Amino acid sequence: MTTEIYRVTGMTCGGCVRHVDKAIRTTPGVAEVAVDLASGTAKVTGTASFEALSAKVAEAGYQMDRA
Repeated sequence: MTTEIYRVTGMTCGGCVRHVDKAIRTTPGVAEVAVDLASGTAKVTGTASFEALSAKVAEAGYQMDRA
């Protein structure tokens, strides 16, 4: 299991954080997630690929990039 930090763009409020958090948590292979609005990041622990995470976040209306 690895821990990675990703940049998430498009978040402007707590509701956005909840949407991104849910999108990441429902990605197979995710063990833990912490989304931070102030820094615009998501810290993800697990085995999910960046591609899978990015696709789920995009479905929620946001963009994820490698930090």
